[in-house]
Amino acid sequence: MSDSEVQRWDRAHVWHPYTKASTLEAGPAPVIVRGDGIYLVDAEGRRFVDAISSWWCAALGHGHPRIVAAIQGQAGVLQHSILANLTHPQAAELAARLAGMMPTRERRVLFASDGASAVEQALKIAVQYWSNVGRGAKRKFACLHTAYHGDTLGAMAVGYLEEWHRPFQSLLAEVVALPFPVGAGEFGVWERALEAHRTELAAVIVEPLCLGAAGMLMYAPELLRALGDWCARNEVLLIDDEVAMGFGRTGRMFAFEHAGVDPDLVCVGKALSGGALPMSATIAKQFLYDSFSDAERDRTLQHGHTFCGNPIGAAAANEALQIYAEMDAPARARSLGARMAKRLGALRGKRGVRDVRGLGLIGVVELEPEANCGAISRPHRIRLRLQERGVLLRPLGNVLYLMPPLIISEEELDALVELFVGAIESELAMAGAAEGK
Repeated sequence: MSDSEVQRWDRAHVWHPYTKASTLEAGPAPVIVRGDGIYLVDAEGRRFVDAISSWWCAALGHGHPRIVAAIQGQAGVLQHSILANLTHPQAAELAARLAGMMPTRERRVLFASDGASAVEQALKIAVQYWSNVGRGAKRKFACLHTAYHGDTLGAMAVGYLEEWHRPFQSLLAEVVALPFPVGAGEFGVWERALEAHRTELAAVIVEPLCLGAAGMLMYAPELLRALGDWCARNEVLLIDDEVAMGFGRTGRMFAFEHAGVDPDLVCVGKALSGGALPMSATIAKQFLYDSFSDAERDRTLQHGHTFCGNPIGAAAANEALQIYAEMDAPARARSLGARMAKRLGALRGKRGVRDVRGLGLIGVVELEPEANCGAISRPHRIRLRLQERGVLLRPLGNVLYLMPPLIISEEELDALVELFVGAIESELAMAGAAEGK
C-alpha cells in the first residue's frame, strides 16, 4: 500500500491518543513502517532515533532478534489459552521469574495487558483484601498529587490530572492526595495527611521516585522509605507502580529498590515484554492471595482479562527478562545515565531553563513557561526541530526529556544528546534575540 493511502486512511479514521487535532493539521504524521534497534524507520526510509522508547516501552529497542525469535517460536505452538482453571508453560515461567525478582519470592502474579489494567487490579485486590479479613471500612486510597497511573476510572482516581481528566471527575472515587513536591526531609507533610485517614485507608499507591506523565518530577528515596515504614506500622498496603520505571531504567531493576522498601503490590508493564507486545502484571504478596480463599465462604477475586497471560506475550516477556539479566540493565542505565547527565548539565543555569534533572537513563530539561506562546509552543517547536534531524520525542508540557532504549551505545547516546542540547540552545537563542529587539 502506498504512503499516500496510509495518510488518507489515517486522516479519515485514526483517533490518535494524547494528540491535539491542531498538531495533526500542521502536517502529516510520519508513517512508521519498520523498527531497527534504537531507530524507527518511515515509509520514505528516514531513520529516527526513538528517544522516548515509544512511550517508555521499547527498552530493548525494536526488532531485537531474540525477542522476535521467541514470539515466532511460541506463535507456531500455542497462540492463546485462558488461564481460568488452565495453565501453560510461558505464563507459569513468567510468574515464577517475576516473583523471584521481588525482595521475597512468596508472591502471586495476576497478568493483564497494560499498565492501567495492572493498577486497576491492584486497587481491587487491596479493597477486597480488607473486606476478606473483616475490615471493609478500609476502602480509601492515598496517592501523590499529580501522579499518573492510567486512564481507567480507578486509575484516574488515584492519578488525577486536571487538564486530562476533568470531564470524568464526578465519576471518580474520593482519594487522599499527598502534597507534591516535598523535600527529602519533609515526610511529616505526608504523614499529617495520612494520619487523618489512617483507619479508612486500604492502600497508598505511588510512582516510585519519578512521576512520569506529570513531567518527570522526581523525589528522594528517603521519602519513599519513610512512606513504606508508615504503611507497615499502620496496616495500610503499599502499591508500587513500576509500569514506567521498572526493569533497570532507574539504575536499579525496580525503582523501589533505591528506597529499600518491600511493597505489598507491584505493578509492571511497558518494558516487561521489551516493548514488543502488550503485557502487564500485578505482583501480590502471598498473604494477600491467601485471603481470597473460598473454604468457608466464597472470597474469589472475580476479575480477569481475556488475554491474561497470553502465551506469545509471555514468551516475549520471559526472553526480555533473560536479556535484562544478561546485560545487567541497571548497571548499564547507571553508566549511560551518568554520561548523559554530564552533557545535559551544560544547560543548567541558562536563561529559559528552569531545571535539569535525571534518574538512571532518564534525562530531563524543564523550560521556563513562555510569556507569549504562539500557535506552536516552544517545547513543540523544539520537538519539530529535532524531528527534522531524525529524533522523535514528545514534550510533557514545558518538559523535554530523553528516555532512550537501554541498548543505545555510548556513541549513539552522545550524538542524541548533542542534537537534543543543540536544539534547545538554538530555540532559546532565537527567543533571546527576539526579546532583545
